[in-house]
Amino acid sequence: MNRRRQNDTDKGAPKWMVTFSDMMTLILVFFILLFSMSVVDANKFRAIADSFQDRAVFDSFPSIIPFENPSDEREVLDIDDSPNEETETYDSLEDMEEEEVNRQLDDLLEDVNEYLEENEFTEEITASRDDRGVVLVLQEQALFESASADLINEAQPFLDKVGELLNTIPNMVKVEGHTDSRPISTPQFPSNWELSGARASSVIRYLSSTEDLEPQRFMAAGYGDTRPIAPNTTEENLQQNRRVVIVISDPSYEIDDLY
Repeated sequence: MNRRRQNDTDKGAPKWMVTFSDMMTLILVFFILLFSMSVVDANKFRAIADSFQDRAVFDSFPSIIPFENPSDEREVLDIDDSPNEETETYDSLEDMEEEEVNRQLDDLLEDVNEYLEENEFTEEITASRDDRGVVLVLQEQALFESASADLINEAQPFLDKVGELLNTIPNMVKVEGHTDSRPISTPQFPSNWELSGARASSVIRYLSSTEDLEPQRFMAAGYGDTRPIAPNTTEENLQQNRRVVIVISDPSYEIDDLY
């Protein structure tokens, strides 16, 4: 009889395993309850994912956190990439426009220099290119009588050529009047300020009237004797300082910097 009782006792799992299984079941139920009560903030999750995408080290792997809907993520990436493509296209258009402007200014400078050489004006008028654009320097004798702001007849052919070229481009134009240091005092021009400003205005008036150019394109400035290009010590230097400068501006140059 003792042998039969021993065999009955050995049947089934050990008692300790039943207790262990109950404990594991309770722990599992506990974590399931915790998970069911938790709430995932979708915005925070998206922000974390985006922060990983912005780092260069993850360029080959857009995100280490998979999204619930991969197709939506593909659309988001396409939208983010599109502004970069537009920016590149915009930059390309700007580069093309800048090249076209530079070509126009170079052609204008070439045409002016050819005209000066053909008509033997190179001693009285010079043309060059700098950061501001195409710069034409006209000595006093090419435009005016001494102490006068009325254009002489000999100035008209060259100004007509300048006006003709300005008709082909929309660039802003600044005309500067300069004098030497010798004082002037007449009823019309009390000082060199008035004389230099009047000479610049006379050139603009002629260009805008003969070629029907828009007045809004022009700026006049009279500097008097404040910006000499040579010391006012000899007759030759005084003659160099009496000049009118026409600046056909480069659009990339700040307008305020023309002053």
